[in-house]
Amino acid sequence: MRHQVRKAVIAGGTGFLGYHAALLFRRLGVSVFASALPGEIDLAGWYPKDIVLDYVDLFTALETDLTQRFSLTGADTLVYALGPDDRVIPPAPAYDFFHHRLVDQCEKICRAAKTAGMKRCVVLNSYFSTYDRDLGGILSRSHPYVRARREQEERLLALGSPEFAVMMLELPFIFGVMPQRKPLWREHFLSHFSSKRAILFPRGGGTAAIDVTGVAEAIVAAAFNGENGQCYPVGKANMTFEELINTMMEALGDPRRFRGISPRLAAVGGWWIDRGFRTKGIESGLDHARLMTQILSRKFYINPEFTETALGYSEWGFTGGEDVFLSIAKTIRACYPERFPGETRSQ
Repeated sequence: MRHQVRKAVIAGGTGFLGYHAALLFRRLGVSVFASALPGEIDLAGWYPKDIVLDYVDLFTALETDLTQRFSLTGADTLVYALGPDDRVIPPAPAYDFFHHRLVDQCEKICRAAKTAGMKRCVVLNSYFSTYDRDLGGILSRSHPYVRARREQEERLLALGSPEFAVMMLELPFIFGVMPQRKPLWREHFLSHFSSKRAILFPRGGGTAAIDVTGVAEAIVAAAFNGENGQCYPVGKANMTFEELINTMMEALGDPRRFRGISPRLAAVGGWWIDRGFRTKGIESGLDHARLMTQILSRKFYINPEFTETALGYSEWGFTGGEDVFLSIAKTIRACYPERFPGETRSQ
C-alpha cells in the first residue's frame, strides 16, 4: 500500500546517506527539508535550489523547540539519518555515548516529529541488529554499539502507532561518493593495512554490501510503502571479505591481496587494539577480539528480495542501486585523490 509522502525532513541531510536520499525524493516530486548539524559541509551548490537547508543541533535542542520547528516545515515524513556509527571511538564507557545518541536523542527527535503531526518515520539502523536477532542476542551482549542499536529499534518501534508509522532500515557495508566529502574507507579501514606487507584478515567471513544509491531507494520506498513496526534488512550483493579486500586492492593497483588467518589468532590482535584504547581512556563500540570471532569470520549475508518485495521496488523501477563491485572500486579510488588526480567524484 502506497502512503502519501509530500514533504520529508531529513535529519542528517548533508550526510552521505541523507544527501542521496534527498536527491531521490526530489526526483520523485517530494519536497525536502534537509536538517544538518552546525558546522556541517555546505551543499547549497550541489543540492537543487528548492531543497531547504537548515543547520541546527538536533541533539542539544529542546524537544518543544524541535516540535515547533518541525511543525513549521509542514512535513509529513521524517528520515532519521544521523549517526554515530561503529567507527566513532568515544570516551569510555562507549555504551553511554552510543545509548545517548542512538537511543535517547533519536527517540526525542522522532517523538518531536510525531507531536508535530508527521505521519511517517524512517530510521536508519545497522545490519548488526539483523544478525543479533539471528544469533540470539550474542552480539548485543558483547558489543556496546550493537546493544545501543537494538535498543534504538525497541524504543523507536514502541513510538510507532497507526497515526505515526515507524520503520527501521538495517544497513550493511555502504559504498559510493558524494560532493565535498572524502569516503571514510581510507581512514577507518584501509589505513590499518597501509604499513603492512600483507593484508591479514580473519578467514571464513563475508558481508552484505550496497551502493549508496541503493540505500536511497530503500529510504524512499520505506517512506511510501513501509509498514509500522517493521525492520527491513537492506543489501544488494553478498561477498566474502576476500572478494571485498581484493577488489579494493585491484582498484588501487596494489599488488597485495587478502591473506586469511585463524579468527582466534586475529582476536589476539583485536585484544591489543582495545588495550591501546583503554590506555587513552577511550573505548570502541565493538569489542575487537570478539569482532574477529563473532562478526568478521562469519558470513553476514542478506537476501535483498525480501525487502525489495515488501517495499514495492518494482513500482518505482528500483534495482537496489548501482553495481556494488564497480561502486567499491570507485569509492576506494576516491579515497586517494592524490593517486588519481584526473578523476572527479560524481554525485
